[in-house]
Amino acid sequence: MAFKFENLQVWQKAMDLNDLVFQISSAFPQEEKFNLSSQIRRAADSIALNIAEGSTSQSNPEFARFLGYAIRSVVEVVCALFIAKRRNYLSDDQFQEAYSKSEELVKMIQTLKQRLK
Repeated sequence: MAFKFENLQVWQKAMDLNDLVFQISSAFPQEEKFNLSSQIRRAADSIALNIAEGSTSQSNPEFARFLGYAIRSVVEVVCALFIAKRRNYLSDDQFQEAYSKSEELVKMIQTLKQRLK
């Protein structure tokens, strides 16, 4: 593996959540294509992208800053999940799976962020 982020378990978990969000949002109604579907996908993409970008930082504080952005993006995904659930775009099982993965990912990112201090 050529890049540092490829070996990070937190990045791999972010990619797993990204895959799940893409799968879930593919079933959203067509009228959500440029709204909620786009928003939740961009937020999920941002998680992995910020972890990757931050891992190449010149300093631990800079990496921690990017991890903070990743956490914010996870929170955005979770909020979009709640919106989708309220609009009946998700089953209880889909919501719970994505919510659990998001919760686990935030804990992992926060732990990594603490270790950088």
